Amino acid sequence: MKLLVTGGAGYVGSVCAARLVESGHEVVVLDDLSTGHADAVPEGARFVEGDINDVIDEVLADGFDGVLHFAAKSLVGESMVDPAKYWQGNVVTSLRLLEAMRRHAVPRLVFSSTAATYGEPEEVPIAETSPTRPTNTYGATKLAIDHAITSYAAAHGLAAVSLRYFNVAGAYGRYGERHTTETHLIPLVLQVALGQREQIQVYGEDWPTEDGTCVRDYIHVVDLSDAHALALEHATKGEHRVYNLGNGTGFSVKQVIDACREVTGHPIPAAVAPRRAGDPAVLVASSERARTELGWAPERVDLAGIVRDAWEFTRSRQEA
Repeated sequence: MKLLVTGGAGYVGSVCAARLVESGHEVVVLDDLSTGHADAVPEGARFVEGDINDVIDEVLADGFDGVLHFAAKSLVGESMVDPAKYWQGNVVTSLRLLEAMRRHAVPRLVFSSTAATYGEPEEVPIAETSPTRPTNTYGATKLAIDHAITSYAAAHGLAAVSLRYFNVAGAYGRYGERHTTETHLIPLVLQVALGQREQIQVYGEDWPTEDGTCVRDYIHVVDLSDAHALALEHATKGEHRVYNLGNGTGFSVKQVIDACREVTGHPIPAAVAPRRAGDPAVLVASSERARTELGWAPERVDLAGIVRDAWEFTRSRQEA
């Protein structure tokens, strides 16, 4: 298939684009490089540097079989202090993409959604039928896009899939996580091992979990990219399907830090800080629907293996 990957110079988008190229698809990456990196665009993909709002009609005029939409603003904290940036950058931009897809008769869409659409869950593991009550602007914008996609599928026959996932981690060869503003636990812990920060903050050690620290679901970026490919294959005309993706069990903050210590050989000092407002004790996804309907199952579920891939990528960037 001929596929457009928006945000394909970013972390998840670049891995997905690389895997699609390797599978024999014709891939075009569209990215404005506001948070992505030109050297993350895989060999074999055509790269268009630009803003979706400015160039999407020109790009889609060449004819495409599908779009995988990763491009987004994604910092939760920033979304709360600068909401306009998120409503404009996520929702308005996605509506322009949907309209361009309609005009150019692009039949399939896979959207990179988020578990932030659920907010604080009533029960875990979180199923797709759980109430969607986002607690931040970022999650609210992603949920709004999901609603828009549902409308376009019903009105225009779009075959669409939204994938809601939790913490993405790991790396794939030269493709990995390198955000200017880093908020994710594993790369933050690895920064301590590299000497880029003195210690890692642990927000609370009195949570109602086995070791007292928060539990989160981690999914390897390669498993995630493979789910996007499967979603593309299973997208059905006139339907918008939603799938949660995760490892199904979750790991605590303490387990993540211990795994990083084991992999790096660094003591990684940790300091306990007060709980953060709005942090649930446990966030774990149920991926049963994806397993049943897409035939997807995560294969890289070992925490040490996930950390090892991230560490090898991080060190390679340091040495480059």
